[in-house]
Amino acid sequence: MVIDEYESGEKQKFTEKIKNSIKRFFHKIPPVKVLVFGYMFIILCGTLFLMLPVSSKSGESTAFINSLFTACSATCVTGLTVFDTFTHWTVFGQLVILCLIQIGGLGFMSLAIVIVTFTGKRIGYGQRVLMRESISAPQVGGVVRMARFVISSVLLFELLGAALLSITFIPNAGFKSGIYYSIYHSVSAFCNAGFDVLGKYGKGSSLVHFNNNPILLLTICALIIFGGFGFYVWNDVRENRLHWRHYKLHSKIVLTTTAFLIVSGTFMFFVLEYNSKAFQPLSFGEKILNSFFMSVTPRTAGFASIDMLKATEPSLFITMALMLVGGSPGSTAGGIKTTTAAVFAANTLSISKRNSSVKLFRRRIDDVVLKSAAAIVFIYIVLTAASATIISAVDGFPILESLFEAASAIGTVGLTIGVSENAGVITKVILMFLMYFGRVGCLTILYAIRKKSGPELSRLPLEKIAVG
Repeated sequence: MVIDEYESGEKQKFTEKIKNSIKRFFHKIPPVKVLVFGYMFIILCGTLFLMLPVSSKSGESTAFINSLFTACSATCVTGLTVFDTFTHWTVFGQLVILCLIQIGGLGFMSLAIVIVTFTGKRIGYGQRVLMRESISAPQVGGVVRMARFVISSVLLFELLGAALLSITFIPNAGFKSGIYYSIYHSVSAFCNAGFDVLGKYGKGSSLVHFNNNPILLLTICALIIFGGFGFYVWNDVRENRLHWRHYKLHSKIVLTTTAFLIVSGTFMFFVLEYNSKAFQPLSFGEKILNSFFMSVTPRTAGFASIDMLKATEPSLFITMALMLVGGSPGSTAGGIKTTTAAVFAANTLSISKRNSSVKLFRRRIDDVVLKSAAAIVFIYIVLTAASATIISAVDGFPILESLFEAASAIGTVGLTIGVSENAGVITKVILMFLMYFGRVGCLTILYAIRKKSGPELSRLPLEKIAVG
């Protein structure tokens, strides 16, 4: 009896020792690396589920590269696909994709922390730092409370969206399928994913069948916009209501930049597409509605209400620009983000006025923010151009189509003009890298792969050069 108790005690000590060693190991890993590898782990898990024969309607295992591409696209809330989601995947496979979308949209750390709080366990400082990185919160304090607010708000938005979408889907598809379609597309739209299960109306048709339905299109637009604002902006609006003067500078920039991009994009699409093949069957009001939808969906949802192959080249170019800008920091959207674009534009304007500093809404922008904005824009443009060049060279796609697909991938949008479905292995790998890069974040990946340098103890001599 004494021997058994001794052995039990030794086993417990050994178990505690292993647990402490694992804790110390994970505490040494920087938060940004946890995020980078965490998304990789989720993508691989999703890939394994999608490779199961039960996930495909043919009953056969889907090839690894295609399962990986789909899992990456879903987790990175992009929407680029190699198969039509409705035609190829079973309900089980579609639900796996939907779970990946929800996890990718919210950020896996948000979900993990909320689950931990429900179990009653204490959340340490390291987990709070991870949460801050995951949702781009400005500080560690109050981050758990914000996580709960984020989850509850997301569920509320998605339920309201599903209720509104059911007005259209239930009469069209019946009660069961209508409810399923409503929930699926509400989650996909709010998370800015762009996946749809409407293949029975036409393979890869997205929302083209419903492009004359204002309730459906406006509901999808509302979900995309609110999902793309960012959790920090929601919190600001919740605390200050409609008192604009009390909003943080971040929220003011996000809201005004978003409004400007939507209004200007709607006007340009309406003018450029008015007499095009894509808009030919639409009435005047439907042209305005679809112009609005075309302005919203590239940032960064990926639903399509018209056949993108029929769109004019100027419209495709504007769509690429909107895809690269994307949504806002801490949101479900990708892209360089609205704040980055606004700071970049404000910097250009300040230089033209020969101002010594960049100002927005009577506030001065820190030089560190300017450097980050310039680095992000440069990296996104270089990666998009380089990737498009390789895709065009390897698979022979026209450079415009290659640029469009690369911008769609790195902006985590999902709009396509046929490249993904016909892509070879190399192109798929490139697009997966761009989707992953766009979701995890440019600076997050850079911080994860580079060691932090020590403090700058001295400065090199200053010398001016000519630019421009």
